[in-house]
Amino acid sequence: MYVIRMKNCAFFARHGVHDEEERLGQRFYVDAVLTVDPAKELEEDAIDSTVDYGVAFTVIEKIITGERRFLIEALALDVAKALAARFPQIKRAEITVRKPNAPVPGVLDHVEVTVVWPQ
Repeated sequence: MYVIRMKNCAFFARHGVHDEEERLGQRFYVDAVLTVDPAKELEEDAIDSTVDYGVAFTVIEKIITGERRFLIEALALDVAKALAARFPQIKRAEITVRKPNAPVPGVLDHVEVTVVWPQ
């Protein structure tokens, strides 16, 4: 087993509860920590036995830039499930979604949620 970490994948999307969030959109940042059990020994150096992180990025992008979700928790869970479905060698997916412009009555750097799949 080994871990692949993808950090600060950035996407423009329109998630959130408020109508303005859908209308205006904003940037979202995603981290994926993927625990992988390769299909073949690592010494074989075979891309088909592991997680192609270029493909993983496009899986994340499709979810984040796709259908609107009200909750970033649901968004993170959908990313985790999609990655696990695409790559059966992923034994655990920990997905963090950061929302820098969360509509709160104050100043903050960002709100973030982390979901682990399977739970």
